[in-house]
Amino acid sequence: MLKYENNKFFPKIINQVPQRRTKYQLLNQGGFTLIEMLVVVIIIGILSAIAAPTWLAFTNRQRINKVNDVVLSTLQEAQREAKKTKINQSLWFRKQGDDIEYAVVSENVAATDIIWKSLGGEISVNSKQFLMFSNITANNCAITPITDCRTSAVSTTSTVQPLTTAATKYITFDYMGILPDANFGAIVAGSTEPPGLKLIVAVPQTPNSTVAGNTKRCLIVQTILGGIRTEKDNNCN
Repeated sequence: MLKYENNKFFPKIINQVPQRRTKYQLLNQGGFTLIEMLVVVIIIGILSAIAAPTWLAFTNRQRINKVNDVVLSTLQEAQREAKKTKINQSLWFRKQGDDIEYAVVSENVAATDIIWKSLGGEISVNSKQFLMFSNITANNCAITPITDCRTSAVSTTSTVQPLTTAATKYITFDYMGILPDANFGAIVAGSTEPPGLKLIVAVPQTPNSTVAGNTKRCLIVQTILGGIRTEKDNNCN
């Protein structure tokens, strides 16, 4: 709005009327009260407590699945290499300190020249986050005593045992990709086939424990042709 003064127009300043703030607006600018903040914190804590075990179980399953996939692919690699080179290839495992290691070994390679790899290292899984077990007592054999591996004696199927620091030649493929002189264990009551050669990875019962929890994944070699089936949890026992 303009006002006329001394033959000139000047803008007329109109004082702004301050808006009246409501009680709601004043309270809204004040933020949360202490009680409201405590309620929010308690709710977040409850939701976290509910979700944490589920999330931990999920990550453990994913981790074990990845490690089991590495074992499977390495076993298949050994079989392919045996057919390709026409030389026996073996898949070895051992425990070196806290680390679980594996190697695909040609029969003409000296033990001192074996290249060991950390199981899980290529997929960023620490060996302390899983355990490994097997029922294999000798090369291609799941029988105890070991002296009965190559005989037809009535023997006992070996139980699943954790890895040791002794490097063991677990599974060997010959130049045709089959398992020579394999003994898949004795048929137990209630079953129609032997248990097979088992390679098992498991989540520890508690952190740093050497006892397996309920979450397990395993590969079972059942035929001399290298037929493999995968199982999980109680079916790996």
